This record gives sequence, C-alpha cells and structure tokens, in this order.
Amino acid sequence: MRAPVFSERRLVHNEENSVQENPSIAPKNITAPEITQHSSAAGAPPESRAAKMIREIFESGRPLTYIRSAEEQRVGILLREVARSLRAGAAIPVWEWTLTEGMRKDGETAITGTDSPRAALDFISAYPSQAIFQLKDFHETLRESAETRRRLRDVYESAAGRSKYVVISSPVRFIPEEIERSVMFVELRPPDAVELVAFLRGETGETDEAVLHQLARALLGLTLDEARYALRRALAVSPRLGTDSLPALLEEKRLLVNRSGYIEYVSDGARLEEIGGLETLKKWLLERRKLFELRDTLSAELVPKGLLMMGIPGCGKSLSVKAIASYFQLPLYRVDMIEIFSGRHGKPEGAFVQACRMMEDMAPAVLWFDEIEMGITSSDSGGEQGRIFAFFLTWMQEKTRGLFVAATANRIDLLPAEMIRKGRFDEVFFVDLPLDEERVSIFRIHLQRRGVDADRLNLGQLAKLTNGWTGAEIEQCVVSALTQARLADREVSDQDLISVAVRIVPLSRTMKEQINHIRSWAFERAVRASPHSTGT
Repeated sequence: MRAPVFSERRLVHNEENSVQENPSIAPKNITAPEITQHSSAAGAPPESRAAKMIREIFESGRPLTYIRSAEEQRVGILLREVARSLRAGAAIPVWEWTLTEGMRKDGETAITGTDSPRAALDFISAYPSQAIFQLKDFHETLRESAETRRRLRDVYESAAGRSKYVVISSPVRFIPEEIERSVMFVELRPPDAVELVAFLRGETGETDEAVLHQLARALLGLTLDEARYALRRALAVSPRLGTDSLPALLEEKRLLVNRSGYIEYVSDGARLEEIGGLETLKKWLLERRKLFELRDTLSAELVPKGLLMMGIPGCGKSLSVKAIASYFQLPLYRVDMIEIFSGRHGKPEGAFVQACRMMEDMAPAVLWFDEIEMGITSSDSGGEQGRIFAFFLTWMQEKTRGLFVAATANRIDLLPAEMIRKGRFDEVFFVDLPLDEERVSIFRIHLQRRGVDADRLNLGQLAKLTNGWTGAEIEQCVVSALTQARLADREVSDQDLISVAVRIVPLSRTMKEQINHIRSWAFERAVRASPHSTGT
C-alpha cells in the first residue's frame, strides 16, 4: 500500500484535482490549543501555496510529514514561515538535523550527542514544548535500521496532540511499510509567484512591486537556486532590474527547460499581423484573450483551455500557434512526442505525465502539441499510447487554468472522437487552403518581410495564378523569385514571381485525393478558420 499523498496543488487549487488522498489513520488526540487560524489581516504578507499547504497539514494535527524535494534550504525557509503563523505572538522554534552535524536550532550550535538518528528521535520525544523538527535525508536510516523505524513510530505517538511536528525532507521517496499510514507525503512543486516575489525582494532589495511580479512570472517553473542563476545572468546584463531584464531571465529559463530533452522553449515568436487570412480564428482569439486575462476572477468553465487546429500541411497552423503565444503575451513551450517515445527518459507515459506537470508549474504559458495525432491516440488502448491518451483526456479537463493548450494535426482522420468533442478543447478549427484575398495578404507579408515594396507588384494576378496553393508554397515562390533577382543583380519583378509560379506544382494537385478527403472529413466536424471555404 502506498503512503497517503497530497499534491501541493491539490490543497491550494481544488479545481485541479491533481492527486487524490488515500485513507489514513487519524492521529490520536488531535488538539492544538495554541494554533491560531492563519491571519489574512490587511498588511500581512501574502502566503505562498507551499506555505499554505504545510500550515494546513500542521493545523490538522499531523505530527509526521515527508516532503520530497531537492531544495532542502527552501523547505527550511517554508517551515520558518509556517512557524511564525502557527502561534500568535511569537514563532515556534524550528530545529534541523543532519547526520553530519546533529540537531541545531535556527542556525545555533548543534546539540552535542544528537548526530545519530536514534539520538535525534530521543531528543524530539523528550522536547518539552511546541517545535518543528526538520530531519534532512532521514530516508537512508529508515531504509537500513529497524530500530530507527520503531523509534519513529514511538515519536509519532508521543508528538501527536502536542504541536510537535516532524518533517523528513529528502530528494528521494522512501517510506517504510511500518509507518506509511502515519506519514503525510508531499511532493513539493516549484515555487509560485508569491515565493518568487519574496525571493527577488530579498536578493535585490527591489521595492517596485510591478517589476517584482513581472520578473516572478518569467521565473515560474524554476527552483529558487535556478532562479538565482537566472537573476545573476540578468544583473550581469543590466544592474537595474526591469523590462530589459526579461530576455536574460528567459534565456536562462530556456536553457534549463530544454535540458529535460522533451520540452522545448520556443523563442521565435510571430504576430497575428504576420498571418494572412484566418479571420475567424483571429476573432476567436481576440475574444478568448479577454477571458484568459480574467482567469483568476472567472469560474473554471469560462477560462479558455485551448484549441485544436487541423487541416492541410503548409497552411499556417504552426505559425498560428506562435502568434497565439505572442498575442496572449505568454511564453511558448513545445512537447516533443518523438523524444517522449524514444525511451531515453524512462517509460513514455511517465515522461509525458512529468512533462504535463512541469508545464503546469510554468503556467501561465501556451503549450504546443505539434502533430498531436502521431503521439496521442487511442489506437493502442492497452499500450503506452492508450495510457497516454487516457491521461491526456483527464488532464485537459482538470489542468491548471493558466495553461493554454494549442494542438495541431495534419492527419485528422486519425483523431479519435474523444479528442475533438466539446469540453476537451474550447474549439476545433479547420485550416483550409487560402482564399484569393488571403493569398494576396500572404504574398504581401512575405515580400514586406524581405524588404520588397509589395505595392509595385500585381498581387491580384499572382493570386489567380496560385489558386489552390498553400501559404508555404507562396513563401517558397517569393524566396525563389528573390534569389533569381538577386543573382541577376536587380529588383524582383512580377515576371520573376510568375516564372517561378508556373514551375511549382502545388500540393492540392499532387495530393488531390488526400486533400479532398481531409476537407470532407472536417466539413461537419470543425469550424472554418477562414470566413468562407475555397472551391479548389
């Protein structure tokens, strides 16, 4: 049987339902005469989700907690913060124990003779008043010593109801069977914005709350140590924190995120103005951005979850995802499903779950699943893909409200009905071949991006010549014409574009049957991203 598990997010954001609590034996004689309800009086500093979680565990009277985290210094900071809120007037003491130094209180000299695990537990049992005891890396002695396991059970009995709280902190999880029903296990997630603001204030002395919150949002998903490295990178670029510090912070974050191997931070963004056509999609995004910005004040069902864009390859789905992130003013991350299934990161389902959890810690953000039909399907219901698909469906319903999922698909007939039904995504869009006026816009965008005055060219004629072309084919036509003109050392002309256009065979002709199949499949299953369909 597993130990009772509480997710940090579960305690703070009940709408996410990320982890369920297993039944556990209630501690005996739960009384906490001097514990007061956490004050939210005006002027009090805001409470982080981690501190709130730990405080609620202590206020429930549980004497034994196991916190899995590699940030043991952060655990100590959180315990001291909670200690100040548990008793009115003065904080209860916090003791730390390590095998190398023994038991010490708040940085004082260690108590002689408390360096052994048994001596530390004896000290806790004999301690006469309220206190919090952090036992660092205590899992190894629990693994090796039956005597220690027995003594810890004695401590559990003696501490229950006396406001003495034992906290085992370790980067790994090991809970012996003898005590698993007595332990509250916590997987400590990365710090939230409240913790990061306090960290930045302490590291820099910055008093501008707007700057602190802006930088804290950029650091979401990092540990405090990682945030410190990012902050030093930013200060090396500019000694004064501000908007100019964001690129340095995000670059450090990109390096840290990309090391996972299966999540990529996408830095090359795009603007909605750089997308020709797709006016229905753009209007939808304009409306949903307003709701997304109000996500903390709206009910969960009104907050946009994401969208699915399906359609013909080369018609701007990937570019649209990048534009969504820029339009929402959010960072963009892409999940590499090929890397997930490579086996280099353990079992695929485990790596996928870890990727989704990591992204929730980095919210608000846009999460991009490219060619989702190739990695998340229900075709193998009993295998890895089937388990990933089942998790994804549930996760889309219950993920944190600050994460907007943008998925793209080409082979839309592979998508199961459960994926495209209402409730998973807010909307399913079909991106068709561009219309005449959309092709004019696409030509204009690509020419202007390359420094060409589009007004001196006959774009209407080009639009007629390129009927049935994708946006990618139009871009390649512009690039080839510019190359041809540059080799001749002159300005690009209509004739250059026409001569290239007549040599290109578009996808709509070479793959006519497949494209007709895609269109017929999507006709009644998706909303057109453009106001009208093309008759090609």
